[in-house]
Amino acid sequence: MKNNVEPAPLQALQEKIAPREKQILADLRKLVEIESPSDDKLALDSCGKLLLTWATGAGAKTRIHRHTRHGDHLEISFPGAQGEAPLLLLGHFDTVWPMGTLAQMPFQVKSGRAWGPGVYDMKAGIVFAFHALAAVREVRGELPRPVTLLLVSDEEIGSGSSRELTESVAQRCAAVYVLEPAQGKEGSYKTWRKGISDYGIKVTGRSAHAGVDFGKGANAIVEMSRQIAQISELTDLEKGITVSVGTIQGGTRTNVVPEECRAHFDVRAIKTSHSKQLDKRFKSLKPFDPNCRIEVTGGINRPPMERSKRGIALFMQAKALADRLGFTLTEAGTGGGSDGNFTAALGIPTLDGMGAVGEGAHAAHESIFLKHIVPRTTLLAGMLQAELE
Repeated sequence: MKNNVEPAPLQALQEKIAPREKQILADLRKLVEIESPSDDKLALDSCGKLLLTWATGAGAKTRIHRHTRHGDHLEISFPGAQGEAPLLLLGHFDTVWPMGTLAQMPFQVKSGRAWGPGVYDMKAGIVFAFHALAAVREVRGELPRPVTLLLVSDEEIGSGSSRELTESVAQRCAAVYVLEPAQGKEGSYKTWRKGISDYGIKVTGRSAHAGVDFGKGANAIVEMSRQIAQISELTDLEKGITVSVGTIQGGTRTNVVPEECRAHFDVRAIKTSHSKQLDKRFKSLKPFDPNCRIEVTGGINRPPMERSKRGIALFMQAKALADRLGFTLTEAGTGGGSDGNFTAALGIPTLDGMGAVGEGAHAAHESIFLKHIVPRTTLLAGMLQAELE
């Protein structure tokens, strides 16, 4: 290591983490039972208070990035060896579940799993991080480099209020480990994610009586239908491009030529160049009917997290550590986005999916597998002290 401190043996880390399993589950219960939907600032800040309590108890410095409408974001700094750039652990504590979900989906441990709203996506990853950091510090005495744990409150709704903060903090760091759940039941780490774009299209035509003055009207729904057919042809599954119209609204009555129609599109691509090309196509749409007008809003929300050499180097380190821990770690990609998309697009080495192994994100069967808690927390601890390329 650059700081001339030998890494702690994995066995020593695992011996520290294994007895913590009950405490990990107890902490996870506390975090899950503070419901934190993305649109409820009071609930989010209540959840944030627990996280800040853990952070100060661990001797970390905390900085609260306050917002009047969204939940506050938390920047938690753990000291490490001097002269080393920090490592960023990145996560979110907002969930898609509305207040009151616990009544139907209580936190519980049964059938080899822990269940509950947000347990998999991604409160378990946050708990793993606190315990992995504690284990490294107990075994080594200090972290081999400073670590920043950045926890935001709006990832599930697009990270509108936190993106600038995430990018600013990441630019000071040597690498980014994203605490989102691992991919699939095999628990793959994620080395790429598709970029996400959102577009709204509004067509304005001309209303008229459908029986008396049909020829004087300009049908906005017909125009939108032609636009949808054209836009849908941009889908290219071989290139990993999908263009999906998700909602459409238009018209008032069957006997009125509709004056207005609106539609919204979800667009995903693996490559940044494809996202930019698709953005140009949407923003250059022209009406087929000259009597109609088209307005396009939206754009690229999350750039692609492209598979990169430096990201793969991080994965190979993790894979080697997993081999020593007795399990095989695989890599995967996904069409879903995370805040890791932002950091990877800045050219910062980013490895994603370093949280829990489970299933059911955003679904009623959301759960994590208990048997993976100790191995994955140990693997994260091992990566916290791995030498970066």
